[in-house]
Amino acid sequence: MRVSCLGFPRRLRLLNAGEYRHVFDHAAFKIHGKGLLALASPNAMGHPRVGLVFSKKNVRRAVDRNRLKRLVRESIRLQQHRLPAVDIVVLSRRGVHELDNDTLHRQLYGMWRRLEKDVRRQSTAAVSQDTSSPSSR
Repeated sequence: MRVSCLGFPRRLRLLNAGEYRHVFDHAAFKIHGKGLLALASPNAMGHPRVGLVFSKKNVRRAVDRNRLKRLVRESIRLQQHRLPAVDIVVLSRRGVHELDNDTLHRQLYGMWRRLEKDVRRQSTAAVSQDTSSPSSR
């Protein structure tokens, strides 16, 4: 795999309030991690997009918020080829800034694997439901 395809271009980001609002209003998947929550909703773009919400209320210091955002972006960048076509909003919870970088990386990796599995499970359930229902014929 070429290094250039592991970038974090604009197409991998949620860019405006409307895109965030859509994920909040239509979240089909909720993935809980220690100190983090990821909401995801399917998109038609063929690749994942991510948005970050790290509030001052939950992560007081700017240096901690920036570190966490940097680690989440890096995790998405490295896992983008495995993730399904969903829009993801990652939210912080209280105490997440106390996690060290290794723990956070493991946490995020586990969250992406659960998301991948949940999306796959839902899509296979939808396909099997479509083939078994008489209305689809």
